[in-house]
Amino acid sequence: MSRRSPLLDLHGAVEASAPDAGVAAHYGDPVREQRALVREDGGAPAAVDLSHHEIVTIAGEDRASWLTTLSSQVITGLPAGASAETLLLSVQGRIEFAPHVIVGEDRLWLIVEPGQGDSLAAFLDSMRFMLRVEVARADEELAVIGSSRDLTEALGEDLACPVWRDPWPGVVEGGIGYSAGPHPGEDYAWFEAIVPRDRLPELGLRWSGVWAAEALRVEAWRPRIATEADERTIPHELDLLRTAVHLAKGCYKGQETVARVHNLGHPPRRLVFLDLDGSEHTLPARGSAVRLGERTVGRVTSVVQHHEAGPIALAVLKRSADPSAALTVLDEGGDSEQGETRDAEGAPAAVEYAAAQTVIVDPEAGQVVGRRNRADFLR
Repeated sequence: MSRRSPLLDLHGAVEASAPDAGVAAHYGDPVREQRALVREDGGAPAAVDLSHHEIVTIAGEDRASWLTTLSSQVITGLPAGASAETLLLSVQGRIEFAPHVIVGEDRLWLIVEPGQGDSLAAFLDSMRFMLRVEVARADEELAVIGSSRDLTEALGEDLACPVWRDPWPGVVEGGIGYSAGPHPGEDYAWFEAIVPRDRLPELGLRWSGVWAAEALRVEAWRPRIATEADERTIPHELDLLRTAVHLAKGCYKGQETVARVHNLGHPPRRLVFLDLDGSEHTLPARGSAVRLGERTVGRVTSVVQHHEAGPIALAVLKRSADPSAALTVLDEGGDSEQGETRDAEGAPAAVEYAAAQTVIVDPEAGQVVGRRNRADFLR
């Protein structure tokens, strides 16, 4: 369901491209908008229009236990007002949906990526059987906004909006982190509030574009399903066992793969952070090849211009790629949302960017059972 946000009518608004079409990339000053998201100056809080995201609700007495049986996270027992991240996987353990779950008094609110609402609702409907649950879409009347702070007080009691708090980069109960060493996301905070769609223009907030939110997300190594995942992605590759998977919960679709890779193997690919050479004054397109010498070892999944760190990116690489090696990113003339280099004839030109990698998912992550056995052998 594609919608155009009314906030695109604000002065200076420039529409984002997919997967964020329908909302503003920025409102004329991306750097100022990033700073507004992370610095309080006594004015109105800064927020990001995420009204292109979609909302599914689950009502009924069995809602929490039912979602727990279907997904990778334990929702049963969470109090009203709590939030969680969970995954719905294929039989092969590949990520299909990654809902942001808010526990309400009489329903669960599931926030999903643009274009996923219908398919998620259809899947949930197909799994109801005789249980006391009701699945519905809610984004016709409601919309999502994001901020680096909880907007409940700023929005006022009359809205009483459900709010999701991102657990990243903490390790939730039953989870495990796959990154080693200090995590740069320790100061990262992100909230998503559900508000009446028709009241978006009158909320009294300062609006930042989605470029600002994406810059903060990439700096914090936070994966996003719409960008970092593809049809083959398993949770381990994106460090999502940290926030979205309970390793000790009961059976659910895809659990066998989750357990097998974690206990006996290693994820075949790994998420990395890239510092890009900024001398080109452009950014590579998402999907550009990441190369080690002459060999392609992965793809750029998100790329942003950060107001302090400069050009940075997330990429998914083969596990076998040397974690200490210097890399290059080759943009073969793709359409980059934030800039494009052209040759003398005006055609898109291939550009190579030097890239320094920082390991997010450790190449040796996983194989928990094997490590325990080796340790026992050495005693």
